[in-house]
Amino acid sequence: MLTTVQNHDLKKNNSSRTCGAEGATEQEATPPAAVDLPRTRDGEIDYDALYEDDSDSDLGSMENHGSVVTHLLSQVKIGMDLTKVVLPTFILERRSLLEMYADSFAHPDQFVKIVDMPTPRDRMVQVVRWYLSSYHAGRKSQVAKKPYNPILGEIFRCHWDLDGESVESNPNKQEVGDGPVPWCSPDQLSFVAEQVSHHPPISAFYAEHVNKRIQFDAWVWTKSKFLGLSIGVHNIGRGLVTLLDLGEEYTLTFPNGYGRSILTVPWIELGGSVVIECQQTGHKANIEFLTKPFYGGKKHRVTCEIFAGTEKKPFYTAQGEWNSRMEGRWTESGRSEVLFDVSAMKPRRKRVAPVSRQAAGESRRVWRHVTAALRAADTDAATAAKRRLEQAQRDAAKKRADSGDKWITQLFSPKGEEGWEYNEPLSKRTEDSKPPQQKTPETEVR
Repeated sequence: MLTTVQNHDLKKNNSSRTCGAEGATEQEATPPAAVDLPRTRDGEIDYDALYEDDSDSDLGSMENHGSVVTHLLSQVKIGMDLTKVVLPTFILERRSLLEMYADSFAHPDQFVKIVDMPTPRDRMVQVVRWYLSSYHAGRKSQVAKKPYNPILGEIFRCHWDLDGESVESNPNKQEVGDGPVPWCSPDQLSFVAEQVSHHPPISAFYAEHVNKRIQFDAWVWTKSKFLGLSIGVHNIGRGLVTLLDLGEEYTLTFPNGYGRSILTVPWIELGGSVVIECQQTGHKANIEFLTKPFYGGKKHRVTCEIFAGTEKKPFYTAQGEWNSRMEGRWTESGRSEVLFDVSAMKPRRKRVAPVSRQAAGESRRVWRHVTAALRAADTDAATAAKRRLEQAQRDAAKKRADSGDKWITQLFSPKGEEGWEYNEPLSKRTEDSKPPQQKTPETEVR
């Protein structure tokens, strides 16, 4: 869902309000033409096709770059903060971290289905099902690569159709007119993310489904450390699922991430404890992401126990692997079920505005030249394009410092001492919000 091995290699508060549009974004030279790059009818690079291309063979095996990685590691010490290390361009994944966060909703039906569950217990189990099944969609390949570090003020928007819906091609499509994606319909799930801070590097994001009256607010940032033969990433932040008509809020945290086997073919492992709880119903889920033992054992194991109120015995348990299959069991009845099976869950492709119609600060437009160079296997051009972006951010940061201007976020605002929230959530925009419904007693035995 929300894990990546990222380093924040800009050494100053080096971003601008328009993400460097006045510098690098619009003045970058087009990367060298390559025969394998998709083209429009006019012969221009088709950046939209580049971003929809999930192939991962563009830069060959990571093992080919072993000497570069070895040289890099010779410069760091165990426990060192990787914000001080500039990682090589060839390990970049062709998308921004903000877009990777959107993949938390690659199964939009699992998210909105939370609202349809009849009891608080069912709803908590569905929250867990959506949460745990979302992590596999964020990994595009078996090789661990690092998404682009978003620059300050960068924004990513997208939306999804739900099962049985194809409103995008409907000429009579009704538009929401506001919110994260004003041009989507009330029957689509919409998403927006913004890089709201550079030090620390905080990403804030929000999703909603208007007709189901469900929304999600989250913010997260990471601390990356070198651990010898792996990289550890501590995810700091919180998410909040809100069911407007039921008056329920589900808070959740995020697991840590580990980049293993970094000298050969790196892979991602999740580890640590996660808590999901609903204060209104008293339900709580304790989730453990188990790291693989040095000798033996399986990868990607997860266990989960869900409790009701002050009960000490879980009413539901689950175990399995987050990237393949998990099975659940209702304690009282002993009934078992498949919590989710990745092989039967195809991630739904997100709908994103064409790069040509995006604002200067939107992710795919900001990073389009780096993306094209990476797809063309031209690491020199990718590195040059990335450096131009970073230099534009440093220049803009210096200009702000000289003039005494303070950075102002666009879509999110601080909440409390360290949290962030979307400025115009569905709960705020909907004036005719229904009052919370009475909770019905849970008499059904599972």
